[in-house]
Amino acid sequence: MITRVAIAGASGRMGQLAQAIVAELPEFEVCAKLGSQSALSDMRDADLIIDVTSPAASPEIVEYAVRNGIKVLVGTSGWSSEKIATLRTLLSEHKDAGIILIPNFSIGSVLGSALSTIAGQFFDSIEIIEAHHAAKIDSPSGTAVRTAEMITAARKTQGPVRAPHVDQAARGEQVASIPVHSLRLSGVLAKQEVIFGGVGEVLTITHDTLSPSAYESGMRVSIQAARDARGLTVGLDSVLNLDVLTGMSGARGGHESSETER
Repeated sequence: MITRVAIAGASGRMGQLAQAIVAELPEFEVCAKLGSQSALSDMRDADLIIDVTSPAASPEIVEYAVRNGIKVLVGTSGWSSEKIATLRTLLSEHKDAGIILIPNFSIGSVLGSALSTIAGQFFDSIEIIEAHHAAKIDSPSGTAVRTAEMITAARKTQGPVRAPHVDQAARGEQVASIPVHSLRLSGVLAKQEVIFGGVGEVLTITHDTLSPSAYESGMRVSIQAARDARGLTVGLDSVLNLDVLTGMSGARGGHESSETER
């Protein structure tokens, strides 16, 4: 059975990548390409919508899809914990709906975040530096936000990290108690460093995205998972079941059904 796919943000870099990947998958086909001037109803014939638009446009696209029985794969960043909470409310009204929300499709990046979640349980001094291309409009990045939230969720017994002088703007934005510093630079695609300070040592977990091709494997597996999604799944780590590695099974941000946690 063919799954009909609509792509919102089809003309952008990630939208074009999504089109190429769907074209490679024998059980999927693109049925609609949505741009900034498209009506939401243009996706009405789709079984699945891939949203790679903007933080401002994404919530309306997702809500329309859920209310019209269309599965959703979100590759748009800027989804804060507050916005994600609205998705849970929406899904409670639509029991058969499914949303997969992916801050970053790079497998290397999600492994970096998973390893950082493990390391974060052994260090009390932690900061994140993330860099993206100059055209990225949101900060901190969705990847940095998710990494910080995963680390803090795993530190239930240790409590918040040590972050001195947070009243100073130069100390970065605190996300789940962890200072995050955002750089927007020409010549950069994406990079994240998670720095852990301990007595007599410093550990740095770094991931560099060198080409958009880094997103291909993660997007492919996410598209295939989204076809049968139910409830809310946040993060490529959840799609790949990396919560077994991090010990985060059942924690906030993993697989969630609209009725019970999986």
